Amino acid sequence: MTDSGRNVPRRPVQFGPDELEAHGGTLPGPAELTEIAHETAAVLVGTGRAVDDPDVTARLVALVDDLGLSTVADLWASRPARTLPGALWRLYAVREWVRRQPVEASREYAAGMRFTDVAHAVAGVAEPPGPDEVKALADEILTGVFDGDLAVALERAAAFAAVIAAGRAEMAHDRDDSDPATAGALTTSGAAMQRTGEDLVACAALWRADELD
Repeated sequence: MTDSGRNVPRRPVQFGPDELEAHGGTLPGPAELTEIAHETAAVLVGTGRAVDDPDVTARLVALVDDLGLSTVADLWASRPARTLPGALWRLYAVREWVRRQPVEASREYAAGMRFTDVAHAVAGVAEPPGPDEVKALADEILTGVFDGDLAVALERAAAFAAVIAAGRAEMAHDRDDSDPATAGALTTSGAAMQRTGEDLVACAALWRADELD
């Protein structure tokens, strides 16, 4: 995931003294981190074995509370794009970008709207799409992951990504002659956002087929 040509930073997963003690004084191994990534994703959307195991649910909810959602999201970041934790990471990363740069996000969205009428309608941004409206949509989509139909939330996020990608392409076109470096960065980040949207659409289809895990 990129924003304006820069990679969204990934922080390494940090465990404090309490977490280290819970793991016998050692960091979890790669296999355990993979399991945690998938199980936390599953419990947050109400699926997986944790749903039928109250002890697992309690452990995972406590883990999220102790480490914070941003740290858990870092675990999701390492998983393939077309998995449940991979999908949640992309939703989280898009939302964090919008929260950090709402003016830029609204500008890029507005630039892409007229080229992606269908995607704009699916995303459901109120008009005019100013910073507050775009932030509200990002929060609404992420809330829908937990309280609504995950496939619909993924499709709305994919539509949002498609509009942003189109906006970056349009802005890059406008700067080709005057500022080729910025135009190149916008083209690269727009392509990355387009791939994100494609991955989210694929994840929505996998979810409906009960194959997203």
